[in-house]
This record gives sequence, structure tokens and C-alpha cells, in this order.
Amino acid sequence: MKTIQELKESKQKKKRISMVTCYDHWSAKIVAKTDVDCLLVGDSVAMVVHGFSNTLQATTEMMALHTQAVSRAQTNKLIVTDLPFLAHRKGRKYMMNCVDSLMKAGASALKIETAPGQENAVHYISQSGVPIIGHLGLTPQYVHQFGGFKLQGKSEEEGQTILDHAKKLEQAGAHALVLECIPQALAQRITQEVQIPTIGIGAGLNVDGQVLVLHDLLGFNSDFKPRFVRFFADGEKWMGTAVNQFSQAVTDKTFPKDEESFR
Repeated sequence: MKTIQELKESKQKKKRISMVTCYDHWSAKIVAKTDVDCLLVGDSVAMVVHGFSNTLQATTEMMALHTQAVSRAQTNKLIVTDLPFLAHRKGRKYMMNCVDSLMKAGASALKIETAPGQENAVHYISQSGVPIIGHLGLTPQYVHQFGGFKLQGKSEEEGQTILDHAKKLEQAGAHALVLECIPQALAQRITQEVQIPTIGIGAGLNVDGQVLVLHDLLGFNSDFKPRFVRFFADGEKWMGTAVNQFSQAVTDKTFPKDEESFR
């Protein structure tokens, strides 16, 4: 999948969409050889790579740097980059400078976290020729307002607000929606009532696709296991074993061998 139009066509063809969040060149090169449809350069990079406690520390410069690294892998896949915290709330000029930087860094589309009533930003960016993916439910940039990383849309009123917002984002020109940590019945209803694809993370099965962070699905952090994450590998154990084998080979003087040395 290379274009936002192919993403939209997937819903029409009832083809499931797979998206993986990755942040660097080496991992993007590996994922490029897989069947995954899209790559997301998420602002979760602030947490996963840089060690911050939330995504608010991600800057446009940080997102551009990681987008460049991923795009240089020439993955031939749709690359989506997160618009960082407050980028769409500091005035139109600032917002478009951020958009300009991220698109020129190699993004194919941008993902934006908005609250109800902020659809004008999506409309303006979309009308400027930039494909936009909305993000609803648990929007990590609103973590302080939510009081933590918690399930959203639990009540009928909250669910209706999210549904209404999804429809307004579609009307504003969004090409797809990410639905994070909402009840699966609500996610299914949104998916049925909008014409654009929905990609879930902690939103149940009845959406148009799924996204997970590469580090999470590979099991590189056994201490982080929210309900919606499945370890498809034991990366932490595998990596630790490999590093220990290297260390032991150095201690035993079995590395490097003669054929691994120069004469």
C-alpha cells in the first residue's frame, strides 16, 4: 500500500488494513519486506525511544528526524506521521510550518489528535493537499485531561460524542480514523456509520484494521502489557540471549575467528 487512496479502497473491498508503528531506518527496512500495509511514525517515539512518560515531549523536529529515517528505507508503503502536541493550536502559520516540515521529511499522510470543535484544522490541512488521519478515543496528547491512559467512551453520552466527532472529521476531509481504547461496540458502530476506514488499537475486532507499535508486538518490553497488546515474539529474551552469547564469545576468545579477521 503506497497511497492514501489505496487505504480508502481497502474498506470498500473489505480488505483488512495492518499498520505498524516504527521509528527508525533499520526497523523500517525489515518491515518493508513484510505484508504490513502502512507504517506509522508515532509521537509515541517520545516514550518508546526517548524514555519520556508521555507523548507531549515529541516536537516537530523530533518527528521530522524519525520520519526521515523511516522514509530513507524506501519501504514502498504508506508512511503516516503524527502531528505533535499543540501543533494545530498555535495558529495557522505555525501549524502549516509543522505540516510542511513533516511532509518534506517523507510522510505520505499526517495523523492528528483533535477534540470536538477542532475540525477546522483538519479541513484546512486537507484542503492544502495533505491527507489527514484523525485519532479518536484515548488520544494520548490529552493524557492530563483524561487523568491517565484510560478507556474512553464508556458511557452512552461519551460514546455519542466520539461518534459525532468521527462523522465531523470525515466531513472535514479526514481520509481515515484511528480508534484507540474505546468499547468494541462503539468502534463497530463508528466503522459502520463512516465511509472512511477505521484502524483500531484497543478497539476490538470489528474495525477495518489494526495498529500496534513494533516494539510491543515483538515483546521488547515485558513490563508493558496493556490489554490490547499481544506479544507475537519474545524479543526481549531473544535480544538478551544474543547479547550474552556475544559477551561470552569475547570472554572465551572465540570471537572473532580467523575468518572474521584481516591479514
